[in-house]
Amino acid sequence: MRVGLAYGRHGTSVDVPDSAEVIVPVDEPALEDEATSITTALQRPWGGPPLHELAAGAERVAVVFPDLTRPMPNRTVLPPLLAELARCGIPDDRITLLCATGTHRQATAAEMEELVGPEIVGRYAMVDHDATSDAHVAVGAVDGVPVLLQREYVEADLRIVTGFVEPHFFAGFSGGPKAVCPGLAARATILEAHHPRRIADARATFVTREGNPVHDFVRAATALAPPHLSVDVAINRARRVTAVFTGPLPGSHDAACAHVQFAAVREVGASYDLVVSTNGGYPLDRNLYQAVKGMAAAERIVCRGGIIVMAAACEDGVPAGGAFARLLADARTPADLAGASGTPELDRWQAQVLGRVLARAEVHLHAEGLDGHAPTSALLTLAPDLDDAVATALGRLGPRARVAVMPEGPLTVATVRPTG
Repeated sequence: MRVGLAYGRHGTSVDVPDSAEVIVPVDEPALEDEATSITTALQRPWGGPPLHELAAGAERVAVVFPDLTRPMPNRTVLPPLLAELARCGIPDDRITLLCATGTHRQATAAEMEELVGPEIVGRYAMVDHDATSDAHVAVGAVDGVPVLLQREYVEADLRIVTGFVEPHFFAGFSGGPKAVCPGLAARATILEAHHPRRIADARATFVTREGNPVHDFVRAATALAPPHLSVDVAINRARRVTAVFTGPLPGSHDAACAHVQFAAVREVGASYDLVVSTNGGYPLDRNLYQAVKGMAAAERIVCRGGIIVMAAACEDGVPAGGAFARLLADARTPADLAGASGTPELDRWQAQVLGRVLARAEVHLHAEGLDGHAPTSALLTLAPDLDDAVATALGRLGPRARVAVMPEGPLTVATVRPTG
């Protein structure tokens, strides 16, 4: 049978045996009127005061939104939020929009217009976060490490963060506090949040927050300069808003995570010899760095010694010239990537997870945006044709091989059902 896959901007498909199991999250219906639902949530939040009370007397307002690697419906969420601020008497020139990049690259002018819409770009002050700049201020320390955050955010009288909640492969969930740390944090703070010892902890994984050392640091760092209001949304396969959660942290984010966990987590009876996965399509699969998430999703249900066939468009490449590309080029074995010792360094966390995946299973990568050398340097096998990759894997694994397909990759958290 042919199964459609989230891949790049337009999707693709793959031929798998009729016995293959297709594992997807619940695709919830979009809200009937997304803009009205967002406005209502701002006026009647889950907890804490409504926006008009928070905005009273505010001279400087910071509104934080996710960067170009996230499928956040910014063009759906930001207009009603900004309109509500206007109704609260906040003029445009008191509002600064902050793009929470973490250590990701900044957007081009065209990409920023695509991200939030040309009207917003032309109307409001925009700051694209740069973790290496000197535009950060200290707000305290976590685990003895200074926490430095974007100055415009810290010094605002009203701080609002927006995000969408999905399972995250080592922070538990996205959204909520992650908009601030790592989203607006200085590089040194981000490195500590992603320290190898934290990533190596078994609790640093999908949908786990309790005792997760990555999530613990993120939440504690954000609490040093918390947003006055968090606006989290859940989205469906079409990137439409299915639920809105507003209020102070951590309560509103807790509610969002519980909602998304119900839709995303799927139990399976046993591990699979072959797992076909994706990275959820554009923009999640725009580079190989991000595509590690889809591999980590497949890792949860693939047999040790099995095969993962990964489909991620990687239109931005590895990307080339970055720390992740260097780590991959230097690695000769999965252990070279997976080490948890030593000092933290940029992108080491992604290499760590990739090394762990490769220690469990082979990864065959279909990525039209990568040249012929990049997958080899990442200890991956190039798969120019998806159907051929699956057929070759099945030829090696035999006719009784168990096969699973995860068309939306890390948006599904598949878990092997405990036995006994």
